Amino acid sequence: MSGTQIERNIAQVRERVAAAARRAGRNPDEIELMAVSKTIAAERIREAYACGVRLFGENRVQEFEAKSAALSGLSGARFHMIGRLQRNKAARAVSLFHSIESVDSARLLSAIESYAAERRVTLPVLIEINTGNEEQKAGVAPQSPELERMLALAAELQHASVQGLMTVPPYGSDPEAARRYFRQLRELRDAVARRNLPRVSMDVLSMGMSHDFEVAVEEGATRVRVGTAIFGERQR
Repeated sequence: MSGTQIERNIAQVRERVAAAARRAGRNPDEIELMAVSKTIAAERIREAYACGVRLFGENRVQEFEAKSAALSGLSGARFHMIGRLQRNKAARAVSLFHSIESVDSARLLSAIESYAAERRVTLPVLIEINTGNEEQKAGVAPQSPELERMLALAAELQHASVQGLMTVPPYGSDPEAARRYFRQLRELRDAVARRNLPRVSMDVLSMGMSHDFEVAVEEGATRVRVGTAIFGERQR
């Protein structure tokens, strides 16, 4: 696909985000566009960067590590880990990514803290919530004791900074089917924010993908993760 097509795709996505924001009485500038670049070659990521995209999402540590050298020198670009992260790969993830959005256990959060401390960096993280309670998916259940353990641990950390929540709802062909899961995440975010927990920010709601991001924006997303609608490929 040509850079011109990617440019058109990005413009269309931004227009749709803006329209959804206006329907919800929101400022479109409040919503950040992430281009999901998993399985996408470095040269095409560079095309998206040239079109103004600065935030990218990757699913696999090894895949991104293999192409990271080809993406060096992109001033202001940020690469986030959005796929399931095993603790044995946490050290590499901390060294490669600007943020980890898929933290789903206190043990993983603690490991990220340790590796970030070794590197003397502060790493923003999101807690991934399994809003659909799907056994095959990563994420912590919305009302689980594990979530409470993570929030309590976050208050003690100096290098892993909890900035909000992320979810991947059950997939459905009808975008409206995802609305209740997005609403659930927003309501959970609001409930946690009201507790004013130390060292816990709830500024980020990362939710919505190519097929349902407009619904996510209407329900309060501050970041949408769009791959296929930008790069035009079905992503694994």
